[in-house]
Amino acid sequence: MRKCDFTSGKWVFDQSYPLYDSSCPYLSTAVTCTKNGRPDSDYEKWRWKPHGCEIPRFNALEFLGKMRKKRIMLVGDSIMRNQWESLVCLIQSVIPMARKTVTYVGPTMAFHAMDFETTIEFCWAPFLVELKKGPENKRILHLDMIEENAKYWRGADVLVFDSAHWWTHSDKYSSWDLIMEGNSFYRNMNPMVAYEKGLMTWAKWIDLNLDPRKTRVFFRSMSPRHNRENGWKCFNQREPLEFFSHPHVPEPLLVLKEVLRGMSFPVSFQDITTLTALRRDGHPSVYSKFVSQTGKQHLGDYKSDCSHWCLPGVPDTWNEMLNVML
Repeated sequence: MRKCDFTSGKWVFDQSYPLYDSSCPYLSTAVTCTKNGRPDSDYEKWRWKPHGCEIPRFNALEFLGKMRKKRIMLVGDSIMRNQWESLVCLIQSVIPMARKTVTYVGPTMAFHAMDFETTIEFCWAPFLVELKKGPENKRILHLDMIEENAKYWRGADVLVFDSAHWWTHSDKYSSWDLIMEGNSFYRNMNPMVAYEKGLMTWAKWIDLNLDPRKTRVFFRSMSPRHNRENGWKCFNQREPLEFFSHPHVPEPLLVLKEVLRGMSFPVSFQDITTLTALRRDGHPSVYSKFVSQTGKQHLGDYKSDCSHWCLPGVPDTWNEMLNVML
């Protein structure tokens, strides 16, 4: 497996998937596309097959055995929450009802598998650095402040990060009103410059505060959206693309790789961008809430979610990869 390049391969249809079904009690409504009225379910049955090797099928008991007495924390935005729900659903079915529970503390939620003393947590921190309310309710993004979020990460055995979507929201949906660095305020800063500065603050915190003998750190690359108008709208897409004629490398990916390269802490980079970009069929689209029979006549009026992922679905593959990397 060490020689295996997970990033190049193809999606193969596999009847033995999915690994759980949409009745998993830990799924949020927005990702249970079948329950919300999506008529097809083939998107649940594609397995990623790298060229020249296989990603082993996820085995819940094996995973829990390996993670016994450990805290796993996934940190980031709603796409990371998508991945957390997937991971919890992948393991929860082997745990008796009375031996699992979910607790909430501040921006975190934690699934506990009691008999294994394992917790799988999600920590909401879409920028990793701090976004705070300032005077006149202005949202201020502090590029050099992180401790308010990072205090929750201490003591975890495995940390998995992502951060990209909130940095690249278009002007209309900008995620902040002002950017602050040191004592300076900025109204307009190139989002990629801001992203790099934010990541540098994160990298410095990891380098100074964590011990690689005690904590494994992963950074998952950005999950592509498929909401461009020119044929990429994800509504009614029923199967993956086979390949790209021009593979597109998103700018945040280049910035991220550059920052990781400069770190002294050995962060494992999990690149899911290309394989996920092929899956335009895997998004909730209009099925992020329940669509009734009458609603089905007016699907054009629904907002289409082409960023998040239906579950079971694509994030299960990210977790199968993560399991191998662990």
